[in-house]
Amino acid sequence: MKGLQEALRDREERHSRVQRHDISEEQMERNSEIFAKLTKGAVVRIECYRAFHDIAVTGTVTVIDTVFRYLKMGTEKFQFSDIYTIEILDLP
Repeated sequence: MKGLQEALRDREERHSRVQRHDISEEQMERNSEIFAKLTKGAVVRIECYRAFHDIAVTGTVTVIDTVFRYLKMGTEKFQFSDIYTIEILDLP
């Protein structure tokens, strides 16, 4: 029974996958401006592409790496190129 539930859950997850969509030039510019303002400890809300799904995440920025173009919230790492939109909710 446990194996059947896992198989059904896996099939449902694969069925709900989406393709990554493009980000407009305007949105990329807006995101770049926000990335330049970000500081460690900022609370942000991002909409991004992760593991074949579009997701929204809110959290506190723990690492910002402008050279390798990623940020971390907690232990989760988000590449700048995967972020559709970013909004600063609170700065430290």
